[in-house]
Amino acid sequence: MHDVGLRDFRGMNHDPLRQALLTARVPRYTSYPPADRFTDAVGATEKTAWLGAVAPGSAVSLYVHVPFCRRLCWFCACRTQGTRSDAPLDRYLEHLAQEIALTRRVMPESVLVSGVNLGGGTPTLLSPDRIDRLGGLIAGAFDIGGAEISAEIDPTDCDEARIDALVALGLSRASVGVQDFDPQVQAAIGRTQSVAATRDTVHALRRRGIGSVNIDLLYGLPHQDPARLGRTIESVLALSPNRIALYGYAHVPWIARRQRLIPEDALPSPEARLALAELGRARLIDAGYVAVGIDHFARPHDALAQAARSGVLRRAFQGYTLDGAETLVGFGPSAISRFVQGYVQNPASTEAWQRSVGAGGIAAARGVVLTDRDRVLATVVERLMCDGAVDLAQLGAAPGSDLVAAAGAALERYPGAGTFDGAVLRLSDRRAARLVAHAIETAVTGASTPVSRYSLAS
Repeated sequence: MHDVGLRDFRGMNHDPLRQALLTARVPRYTSYPPADRFTDAVGATEKTAWLGAVAPGSAVSLYVHVPFCRRLCWFCACRTQGTRSDAPLDRYLEHLAQEIALTRRVMPESVLVSGVNLGGGTPTLLSPDRIDRLGGLIAGAFDIGGAEISAEIDPTDCDEARIDALVALGLSRASVGVQDFDPQVQAAIGRTQSVAATRDTVHALRRRGIGSVNIDLLYGLPHQDPARLGRTIESVLALSPNRIALYGYAHVPWIARRQRLIPEDALPSPEARLALAELGRARLIDAGYVAVGIDHFARPHDALAQAARSGVLRRAFQGYTLDGAETLVGFGPSAISRFVQGYVQNPASTEAWQRSVGAGGIAAARGVVLTDRDRVLATVVERLMCDGAVDLAQLGAAPGSDLVAAAGAALERYPGAGTFDGAVLRLSDRRAARLVAHAIETAVTGASTPVSRYSLAS
């Protein structure tokens, strides 16, 4: 963590939970084991076997990574690349067609597709005819008639013709990126986007019957303060989205070099960052949204809020989801596939991915095989991240087991985080989900240091 604003909490009381919320470095846990645990010991051989072992008639989810952007936002740590011409897009679609065909060839014929997500990068960078082509590639290989189809949308790189193409593909949910509307904040993160352009995109989606619109926001950005974030939230609330994601910005310039363009001295201190998160959460709940997991908010009658209430919420690489499919097949550079047996990630760069696919093989660069212990820990992590509670007895953890001891020790380490009766661990502060999950994981696995350089307050 950088030293910006350390003076703000040097004189604070010695509250272990709050101190950890300000300084601890823990995984983001969009998967377990996290992606930084993947190695090249798992690759194309395992992925081919796992694709072939998908149970006939079972549900699978599909993710298509479109890595291109017209502009490279400085805050973004995703695997993306800039392009001003359309030639790379056509080469990408040619290789995507090959990857889909190669993948489909080794999978059972009768799989059911429960969801399709187009992410990036900027999927709406694709022209309408290219969106049509992408949709044809997917629909030509899989039956997506009953699937929820979602796409990430950049209002500055989207028009009504592109929305029409997405609707023709079957779009049912749209995720609209905003981050922050304040001009000074936008200038500092390399992303200019007006309220008017965003409103036009949301209205265009609504006019076409898209019933679920999500808006993504970030707290912890440079120059962000309560007044600026508050104004952004008010502008977003005026658009009446079904769901709002309020993520914490992770400043990791050693991983994402473009973040070196962001002035570190303009970043909020850890205390100020935590206050921004608390302000955002309080304002959204006051506006009638239900807190879902650790960083999502939804209208009370939204399916995501209902899933959270009923205990069937899931967490995946795209965030919180209703999709219960055990298998996720990822296409495109850096895309991750999830199987019962483990995870496999495609080559990260577009060039390496294209070489792999062009050679006629299943694209794969690294991954991890899941052990029985991994599966138990994955359930613990997911339930804490989704429900703020987990019943260890239901997972077969006997009194005195390593898992039970680890859960008790985690709450001793972070007093005030929750309660544990020897079977059910229940968080009283959802912000502690990642802290408690990491404490349990490291105790059970024997890891001596955190496995990620992401910080709750970085």
